[in-house]
Amino acid sequence: MKRSLAAAARFTIGAKALMAVTGVVLLLFVLGHMVGNLQVFAGQEQLNAYAAFLKGLGPGLWLMRLVLLACLLLHVWAAVLVVRRNRAARPVAYAVKVDQVTSYAARTMIWSGVLVLAFVIYHLLHFTIGAYDPAGSFGRLDAAGRPDVYGRVIAGFRHVPTTVTYVIAQVLLCMHIHHGASSLVQSLGLRTRLTARCADRIGPALAIVILTGNLSMPLAIVTGLIGS
Repeated sequence: MKRSLAAAARFTIGAKALMAVTGVVLLLFVLGHMVGNLQVFAGQEQLNAYAAFLKGLGPGLWLMRLVLLACLLLHVWAAVLVVRRNRAARPVAYAVKVDQVTSYAARTMIWSGVLVLAFVIYHLLHFTIGAYDPAGSFGRLDAAGRPDVYGRVIAGFRHVPTTVTYVIAQVLLCMHIHHGASSLVQSLGLRTRLTARCADRIGPALAIVILTGNLSMPLAIVTGLIGS
């Protein structure tokens, strides 16, 4: 019995560590993706040149995509395992449920993660694959003969349902990061008495930066600040 409990504990710790490591990779991608997309404020030439540079990486770009896909799938798989283990360890619900000192973001981690995953699929179909193109901008070229990513972004966010969906998804993403970025410090065994206060602030700080950066683009387009 003790061995089975110890094995279950090690399994859960391993799943949390896997979730933390893959979470770091995905978080770095989110930050890099945001910085790249913010070049929309520099104009059509800058953003299209950046997109052409990425496309020019060829196999390197596909390798990065495969790594990100693997991290995403492993992150989701580890999260499901942890949730199932937690529920199995408490098969009978509490007669009186008393919430511990935790945030709303922490209590809804699994649901925000699922919804963010759904948005990632939608986002790829819209801006990367072009299977969903309500603005009819996919496939257009700029004066240099490059894919007009700038025009695609402008037209995409002028489509109100797309913008609303994007804004909601970014709020959910940052709720996920708000708790996840702080909890991964503990999952990786880096949380100590000295780092506790800093660790608790990492998630909220990153969430604010990412939410501000990602929402600045659609809001600037909707208000006519850029792309007018």
